[in-house]
Formats: sequence, structure tokens, C-alpha cells
Amino acid sequence: MMMSVRSIYHFISRVIFIFVLVGCIHKKETTLLFVGSFTDKKPGEGIHVYAFDNETGESTLKFVLDSVVNTSFLKLSKNGEYLYSVIESQMPYHGKVGVYAIDSVQGKIDLVDTKDCGGLNPAHIALDKTGRFLANSNYSDGSLSLFKIRKNGRLSSDPQVLRFVGSSVIQNRQTSSHIHSANFSPDNQFLFAQDLGSDRIRSFSLDFSQQDSILQERAQIQMKPGSGPRHFVFHPNGSLGYSISELSGKITVFRYQNGALEFVKDYHSYQTRNDIYRAADIHISPDGKFLYASNRDLDENSISIFSINSDNGELKVVDYVSTGGNHPRNFAISPSGKFLIVANQFSNNIIIYRRDIISGKLERLPHKITVGQPSSIQMRTYQVSA
Repeated sequence: MMMSVRSIYHFISRVIFIFVLVGCIHKKETTLLFVGSFTDKKPGEGIHVYAFDNETGESTLKFVLDSVVNTSFLKLSKNGEYLYSVIESQMPYHGKVGVYAIDSVQGKIDLVDTKDCGGLNPAHIALDKTGRFLANSNYSDGSLSLFKIRKNGRLSSDPQVLRFVGSSVIQNRQTSSHIHSANFSPDNQFLFAQDLGSDRIRSFSLDFSQQDSILQERAQIQMKPGSGPRHFVFHPNGSLGYSISELSGKITVFRYQNGALEFVKDYHSYQTRNDIYRAADIHISPDGKFLYASNRDLDENSISIFSINSDNGELKVVDYVSTGGNHPRNFAISPSGKFLIVANQFSNNIIIYRRDIISGKLERLPHKITVGQPSSIQMRTYQVSA
């Protein structure tokens, strides 16, 4: 049937209206700051979600997850739809891994899944490059769990759990294996676990064709006695790796190739020399030019800043900056690279710095966040409808 001129006019008018309406709906950016905390081993305010202003560095509280125990480490999924956390860390029984769906518009999270982590005191979570696997490090009993991640973000019920035996020279800290963290390699073919208790970095190959035994232990990189390897970060170029050792307070540079880590050089992370060290976290700027590390001590709670020689991986001191609080357990660099945010666990505050992307130096901003025992920070910028 032929359309009348009037019908054609009305049809075209509707199409134009729809195009105009769609054009009026535009996307804006919102950056969310997720903070995980210790809760004194009892139900409390475990995770806080803030809207973070990428121009001023100010934060606005959006949501608090209450009635959870020691959600002390967080990790965002690659697509930003889910947040993973350890639950019930530092308890005398098996902890858990929790999965939260993220509402990026409202700045809220909703607990959708929990699984037994397979060990005592879950301390760290890592996700592989495909987003299909989660590695959980259990500190107190020296174990490592690998979960499969389902399409809906939930975790499999039957993780592969590996337990380790080992010790080293510091009597009160290294009488047994303590897996503090694990990292997937840039090529996603290997996993490296930091064993603080035995001064080893344990390496594993990943056989994704296997159903139950995906992790296959390969080699052990022996660190210097009394090092206590804690956290690790790969350089964006994929050929360098950096370990921070809690007990020696040193950063170790490695060359990475085909699943092997080759020692390059050690550097002191602390500005002063001490008898006891508590080095904690380590991150590299998005452009790969600067490395930052957190140092915990009554006399030196600081962030150390190094420039990176991307050819050989060697470091050069740029500056040391006070964290403005006590016990900087964890910190994060904002997605834009313009800010660095430090969680001071024992002084219950989070300090925000503006980061000079040219020099790598940090400028402390006047605003801070007050929150109980902050221990882990994650950030992501989302595109949401205005």
C-alpha cells in the first residue's frame, strides 16, 4: 500500500525526533574509588565506595558495605562490572573470596557470591588477562587457590588449591611458607607467587586445557635470605618485573622472558637504613616511566619514587614523600595517572597526592578521607549516561 504524503511526513518527523533524542543522551565520565578495610575481626564497615573528582582530587562517599569482616584486599574485574574481595582475612579459620556486582551509575556494590578461599588468611587477589581465572594467595598456611570465573562473574566451587612448605632465616616471620601475593605474566602463560616465608618467588605454568590442575609448578626463584618477597609488578613493556621485599625493604629488578625471571639489581626502598623493615606495596605509572613503593615504619611512613630506565630496568631515586599517616599498607595510581592515593591503615586516613606526570613527583592535596583501617584501594573510570 502506498503511503500518503501526510503519513510520510509524520514518519520522517518521528525519525528526526528519535535522532534528536538520542543525540541529547550523551556519556560522561565518572571515576569510582573502592576502599577495602580491616574491621577488627568483627562485622563492620568493610568496603567504602567514593566518587572521585579527576580535576580536584576530592572524593564524595556514595556507598558503605556494612556487616562484613576484614575485607582487606580488593581487585576490580577487567570489564569493571565486578569487584572481588577477600573476606575474613586474619581469622583462625578459612577465609572467603567475595564477588560484588557494581552499579557504576549509583556508585554502589551488591554482594552476589562468596566462596571458601581454600586456606587461612587470604591476603591478595589477581585476575588473569582473559578475566576467566582468579588467583587467591593465603598467607598464614602458605597456600594458593585458583578459581574459574563464570560469565556472570561468579566463582567456581572447586578451586585448585596448592600448599607449600618452606622457611628462612628470620625466626619470628619465616618459620613456614607465607604466600603474600601472585601475579599473572604479561603473556598470560605463567603465574608468579611471592612466598615471604621461604624467600622464594614460585613460578607456575598455566595449562588452560586442564579441568582441575591448571597450575603446574615449574621453578623457584631464590631471593636473598631474609628478604621476604611481598608484592610484585610487571612493567607495561612486558619485559621487566619488580619485586618489593617486606623484610629487607628492598626492590628487586628482574628481566622477564618466556616464563623466566633474571635478576638485575637490588635497590633500597627506604630513605633511611633500619634494623626492621615493613615495605608493603609497589606500582608503576601508566606510562611506565616511574615506580612507586610504600614503606611502613614509625620513623618513615613514606612513598619512595624512582624513575625507570626502560632499556635495562634500572632505577634512579626521584624523591621520598611522607604518607601523612601511619602504616601505608596499600596505594593506587588513578586511571588518568594524575593522582596517587595512599591508605594509611593505623591512622585511619587516606591521603591524596597530585602526580606530576613529567617529573613523577607528588604534591600532597589538602583534602583527605577518614575511614577505619583502610588497607586496599581500587579505582576505575566509567562511561555513564548523563
